[in-house]
Amino acid sequence: MYKFVVLVFILVVAAATGERRECPASFNCGDNIGNFSFPLTTAERQECGLLAINNCYEPAQVDRWVQLSDEGKTFLVIRVSQQNFTSIQFRDKDLYDLLQSRNCNAFRYNYTLSTPPTFHHFASLDMEYNTTLYTCNRTLHFPPTRNMFSYANCTGIDIYYGLFMRTPQIQSSLASCTKVLLPIKDVPDGNDPFTFVNADINAKVILSQECTDCHYKQRGQCQLDSKSKFCCANVRHTENTSTSSRSWVVMNMRLALGLALSIVAALLLLSVCCLRRKLFTLTICCFWNKTRSTGEIIIESFLKQHGSLPTRRYKYSEIKKFTDDFKVKLGRGGYGTVYKGKLQDGSLIAVKVLSEVKGTAEEFINEVASISRTSHVNIVSLVGFCFQGSKRALIYEFMPNGSLEKFICEENSTTVGHQLDSRSLYDIAVGVARGLNYLHRGCNTRILHFDIKPHNILLDKDFCPKISDFGLAKICPRKESIVSMSCARGTIGFIAPELFSRNFGGISHKADVYSYGMMVLEMVGGRNNKNVEVDRSSELYFPHWIYKRLELDEELGLRCIKKESDREIVRKMTLVSLWCIQTNPLYRPSMSKVVEMLEGSLESFELPPRPFFSSSPTSPINYSSHTSESL
Repeated sequence: MYKFVVLVFILVVAAATGERRECPASFNCGDNIGNFSFPLTTAERQECGLLAINNCYEPAQVDRWVQLSDEGKTFLVIRVSQQNFTSIQFRDKDLYDLLQSRNCNAFRYNYTLSTPPTFHHFASLDMEYNTTLYTCNRTLHFPPTRNMFSYANCTGIDIYYGLFMRTPQIQSSLASCTKVLLPIKDVPDGNDPFTFVNADINAKVILSQECTDCHYKQRGQCQLDSKSKFCCANVRHTENTSTSSRSWVVMNMRLALGLALSIVAALLLLSVCCLRRKLFTLTICCFWNKTRSTGEIIIESFLKQHGSLPTRRYKYSEIKKFTDDFKVKLGRGGYGTVYKGKLQDGSLIAVKVLSEVKGTAEEFINEVASISRTSHVNIVSLVGFCFQGSKRALIYEFMPNGSLEKFICEENSTTVGHQLDSRSLYDIAVGVARGLNYLHRGCNTRILHFDIKPHNILLDKDFCPKISDFGLAKICPRKESIVSMSCARGTIGFIAPELFSRNFGGISHKADVYSYGMMVLEMVGGRNNKNVEVDRSSELYFPHWIYKRLELDEELGLRCIKKESDREIVRKMTLVSLWCIQTNPLYRPSMSKVVEMLEGSLESFELPPRPFFSSSPTSPINYSSHTSESL
């Protein structure tokens, strides 16, 4: 015991009086990024710079990324140049996906880069190559003038842009339009903004004069002191600073001695208490270990292994403050209750407080591990999480329109008169397909959701769909096509047949395709697929009924067909969904093919083989604990 006390004393004094750990002249971030230096640094040595690049020491195929704000949004780092000044090329994945899919939502919002909180007042980001576009309601009918272009292929809006947009005449004519600032890769000309708007943003890092002098002249580190004022810390000792250097050593020696003596006294006191009350101490220790559940230990282990997660961790007291002590309840699910809240910056959030029951540890880990790896317009954003003892919570962006489920099910009387039209349902189906395709192919690892259903599709204020609830998700390598699973997971009515019996094939991403197909059928039919009391060989079983209608080329007679233009949309969605619910996984298309089919021409469609609808067991099924019920 006393040898241990002496060792601690020596280590504390050595740590306080020894040489401070110096920052290297540069860091290497792999072949793609190369070497860089101050003001950039790595996540492992954040004290050495103002902006940390993550995953520098991971294999080349792993994305390098930075976080520019406390909200959790991350940007990929494409290139770094430090010849005359520091220039970084970021990629906004959300904007990139919108542009790649030619989605007009790319032109609806101003684009600016947040100044990283680690910059304080020492530096700023200067974004290069911006252009201004105007999105106008189509009823404006504003004719483009010379040197001005328009784009009219977006639903409900026209887009105007050009080199000379600031003349009084143009400004007056476009007064009722929305001005949108976006990054570009070329001079905006031609009639297609998708060709020049760019998701790869070039930005310069501009250092303040005092930070420049601190780092390059005094070889120190730009920091804030206790009064939040600039100070140049850890200045390398020179002849002019010898006096301050000596005083610094003396001051730290006193601090080290005081700290070491305090530790020695505390350890001596603890050893005496342990000798006198050994039995009592052992009892307390055993009680502490028992009160920590297996779930808590599993989660703590996970968080330690993934310490560099881009998602912020909050205290439970902060969660209570955000939700006004859980005042507004949005809903309740199998794993917990969802409350409405607001962050300090005014952003609305939805907080899912997980119930303290067996199984929520896996739900918690799946959610954090899955969503923190994603960045897509059709995937709900995980703003943060809380793990404090038995308290667990997940914080998401708030979706004002709630879930898709309440807009399509006939028996839900609260939405009478508020059902979505066929065009809106089609846009939602395409958005969900893109989100699933991203999960299956767009991430470094493949993410299988295993619980796609209307209840888990959330709608923002513009009815843009976002896939949520990754509690049953499974993460696997992209090269791995078949995954192992001990029991079925999902929701009755949406679970693929291979999850019940391996006779139908191996479990893969095609299970999500099946669930997606059943969801789209529910969207066009307005029926709830969870009603398994209806015999699947019966005429009342909707997939069977709709297939016969298509086979006989009869009118579908669905409630969402209200005008002639709806017929093609609904027929296309129905055919795609019937391809997706093929009993044999090999016959189902991939999600990338589903997107292609939805966006393609109806003339190229063939009626798929009749699914073997009677394949599902008619006797009661003993579902595992992983099988969830919809609310």
